[in-house]
Amino acid sequence: MTRILITGAAGMLGQDLQKALAGHEVTPLSRAELDVTDAAAVDAAVAGHDVVVNAAAYTRVDDAESHQAEALAINGTAAGLLAEASARHGARLIQLSTDYVFDGTATAPYPEDAATGPISVYGSSKLAGEQLALAAHPDGTWVLRTAWLYGAGGPNFVAAILGQAAKRETFGVVTDSQGQPTWTVDVARQIREVIERRPEPGIYHSTNSGVASRYEFARRILELVGLDPDRVEPTLTGPSDRPAARPAYSVLGHDRWVAAGIEPLRPWDEALSEYLGGAASAS
Repeated sequence: MTRILITGAAGMLGQDLQKALAGHEVTPLSRAELDVTDAAAVDAAVAGHDVVVNAAAYTRVDDAESHQAEALAINGTAAGLLAEASARHGARLIQLSTDYVFDGTATAPYPEDAATGPISVYGSSKLAGEQLALAAHPDGTWVLRTAWLYGAGGPNFVAAILGQAAKRETFGVVTDSQGQPTWTVDVARQIREVIERRPEPGIYHSTNSGVASRYEFARRILELVGLDPDRVEPTLTGPSDRPAARPAYSVLGHDRWVAAGIEPLRPWDEALSEYLGGAASAS
């Protein structure tokens, strides 16, 4: 039985991790229970664990533009502290990261070793976390970049689309933002595989397979809950008063999983169908 510490355990992914890691000895700590920017508290929390999964993050992308120090402390510095503590105590670290480390100008899936180029403070802070963690504990750190997350434990695009459908007959969604809708349950299960199978340390892309625009994603959400997908109208990204820029193309490649003998995550549509089927049966 592996002793696993989960930081950010109250978040959407953190909640699913607790379920996926059943059978192991799991210590789930929320933000209120562990300040990941406090070096002494981090060291004490990591002690006695075999694996640390860092799901703690500053995720308010727009707010990060005006709260740079806070975003860097939580997303960047804290990852370094967790890696240093993991190295001291002989633990492995799984650091969650994001597609926002890329600039979104690619036209083919980003491989794991593609050049990074974040275009927001949030993306820069997460990239700093990757770099600090890998530098502090290179032989014991796995960086898992994920994107377009949805799940039962928090606000997300699926919930937002269903909320729009409940309030409006038609609404617009952009066609020029492409990525990989990814279910937190699938990411949590893949993290369990990393813990149990120990592939080579380094960077991996933990997203569901395939590609969709936000518009295609929204239409499929309505289809799966029995609503008319034509209620979603195609729009283009225009001038925005949102403080943070977003990568327009967030499709990530999965070659390192294949090389490690681990199956990449299933197609996004298959995962979404299961998620919404389960949500419908639970309601």
